[in-house]
Amino acid sequence: MTPEHRDKYWYDYPHPAVATDIVVFAIREERLHVLLIRRGAAPFRDQWALPGGFVGIGEALDDCARRELAEETGLTGIELEQLHAFGAPGRDPRERVISVAYFALVPADNVVARAGTDAAAVAWHAVDALPELLAFDHADIIAMAHDCVANRSAT
Repeated sequence: MTPEHRDKYWYDYPHPAVATDIVVFAIREERLHVLLIRRGAAPFRDQWALPGGFVGIGEALDDCARRELAEETGLTGIELEQLHAFGAPGRDPRERVISVAYFALVPADNVVARAGTDAAAVAWHAVDALPELLAFDHADIIAMAHDCVANRSAT
C-alpha cells in the first residue's frame, strides 16, 4: 500500500477482520454429513473446523469462500449460498473477526475431498455425531446451516 493510499484510507478506529466459513453437506450412508478439516495451525491446532479463511483486501466474499474451499479441500465448482454473518466478540482468539458463512448440499458420490494448505486432514462427519470440540463457533454455524437445509427439505 502506498503512503498516499494509506493516508486516504487510514482510520483512527480499529477494524475487524473479515473471513468466510463454508458448510458443505452430503447424504452419506443415509445420514447427513458435513465436511470438516483438521486444523494444521494455531489457534485450535488439530481440532476439527469448517473450511474457511480471511478475505483478501481486494477480494469479494463469494470469491473468498470458493478459494478457501478449493485450497483447503480441493473442492471446486460447488454452488455456495450465503447463510449468515457471525460476529460475536471473542469468536476468534487472534483478533476481532466477522465471518460470513456459506453452505451447500452436494451429491456425495461426486465429491472427492483432499486436505490442502493449512488443513492437516479432511473428513466427512455425521451431523448427529460431530466431534465433541469444534474450533471457533463452528458448531453454531453448522447448526444454523443444518436448520436451513432441513427447513428447505420440509417444504
